[in-house]
Amino acid sequence: MVAARANVSRVAVSRAFNAHASLKPEKRELILRIAQELNYTPDRAARALVSGRSHLIGVIVPDVCSHWESQEIDALTTALQAEGFATLLFKTRTDYSMDEQLLSYMRGFNPDSVIAFVENVKPQTLAKFLDRAVPIYVHYPLPGMADEPEHRPLQDRLNVLQYDGIDQAVALLQGYGARRIAYLSGLEKSRASTARERTLRQVMANRGMEPPIVARGDFSYDMAYQATLDLFRIGDGADAVFAANDVGAFGVIDALRHELKLRVPEDVKVVGFDDIAQSHWKSYNLTTVKFDLEERVRALVRLILLRLNNPDAPGFQETLNTRLVVRGTVG
Repeated sequence: MVAARANVSRVAVSRAFNAHASLKPEKRELILRIAQELNYTPDRAARALVSGRSHLIGVIVPDVCSHWESQEIDALTTALQAEGFATLLFKTRTDYSMDEQLLSYMRGFNPDSVIAFVENVKPQTLAKFLDRAVPIYVHYPLPGMADEPEHRPLQDRLNVLQYDGIDQAVALLQGYGARRIAYLSGLEKSRASTARERTLRQVMANRGMEPPIVARGDFSYDMAYQATLDLFRIGDGADAVFAANDVGAFGVIDALRHELKLRVPEDVKVVGFDDIAQSHWKSYNLTTVKFDLEERVRALVRLILLRLNNPDAPGFQETLNTRLVVRGTVG
């Protein structure tokens, strides 16, 4: 009916609903206006059968309410919708593993791509439950670390280089006289936290410093608060605390100021990681190592589009760096 009213072919109608298909702007505008008048929307299921594409992107996350994950999911969903994709969100267990029944359920949607923000859901596991989709992993390589063998299941990667940002943070702490640095970790099973700690150790060794004291956290405010009290009341304290994430850094700052009556940054300096939106709030004004969220999202979308346009190509990689954002908790 739309094709008849607009005096165009059915192919032209289909192209009008595909933002990436070539069609004269005035013709697309006419078709979309008539489609709206007729309350017409294309049958996605039928189009998927013809094209082999579902326009669905699976996203596997460990958490949906923590500050970093919620901000990243929001930005990614917005960017994917602008490209004509819908998002399927899947949450892991608390130990970062994933129920295979849930993976089977995901396979039923035939997603065009799957982004795994959790390294513990292995490519070998995902490969059993995906058809044509190639998973994308966020990877935190260490300088000089060998890559995985090439016989691994095909995957695309977003590599996030943490060394520069952490090196800038340690250089700043050194410049302000900090010698005894504590690392407040994230969850034990988090490879991101483990890579962060190993990178910090490498940076400090390269700068001739003693290894960091490790205070065990879990990325949460409450655990960070308690770990800070233990560090200073049971242990020997520290000149500075480098937290695995910003929310943990908030817990450190509040424990120092309100419970231990120590000043930040005069008595103890604090550095976070992520640069979530709340980090610039005046109550914290946190110095932190920044992941650029917009760059991360753009890189992930590029990987999806590259794979869809080149389904048989070897693994694609995008690489992003980190940098220090200096605010008021160090200097």
